[in-house]
Order: sequence, then C-alpha cells, then structure tokens
Amino acid sequence: QVQLVESGGGLVQPGGSLRLSCAASGNIFSISYMGWYRQAPGKQRDVVASITSGGTTNYSDSVKGRFTISRDNAKNTLYLQMDGLKPEDTAVYYCRVQRLVAAIRYDYWGQGTQVTVSS
Repeated sequence: QVQLVESGGGLVQPGGSLRLSCAASGNIFSISYMGWYRQAPGKQRDVVASITSGGTTNYSDSVKGRFTISRDNAKNTLYLQMDGLKPEDTAVYYCRVQRLVAAIRYDYWGQGTQVTVSS
C-alpha cells in the first residue's frame, strides 16, 4: 500500500510558474515508475511527464521545454516544476506511482490538485 499526497496547485497567470509536490508513504519499495498526469473537464487523463526508477524522464510534446519532473529519494517526494504556464495547462494534476513486485504491477494515484492558468 502506497499513499500519495499532492500539493502545490493553485491559480496562476499565463507565463507564471508552479511547483507540484507528491509525497509518498507506506510501502515505497520496488517503485518502477512515477509520473504526473492531468485531466481537464470532459477530457481523458493524459500523461504529462514521467520518470523511471533509473532516472529516465519523458515528457508530453505539449509541455516539453516548460515542465521538469524530478524526485527526491531522501524525502520520497516527486516534483513537477511548471514554467511558462499557458491557459491550456489548466487541469487537475495527478501523481501516479507504480510498483513492480514478483511480476505483479501495483498502481497508485494521488487525490489530484487543481491548476488554473488564467489572467
């Protein structure tokens, strides 16, 4: 069991910045994948950025060059630094963590945090 607690969402003007945090607790062993997803009203939930246990990162084309995913292993925390925010970035952002144990994948989601980009 893994519990994910997100923070850092809010209202920001276009061009502004926000930093999202996702603190993990519980059984944090054997984590193979960590990622940030977002979902706007009436839209599907899409991946924004991800990082593997080995540190390899991937980004959606829409955020590449503006967002940065990172982790602090000592604090068991995942981050998403969002710069140059645009109105189309408005969505609920979710933290996702996967564990791979004995060939079984375990999937965990945070509660989501609202990001609104508007002038």
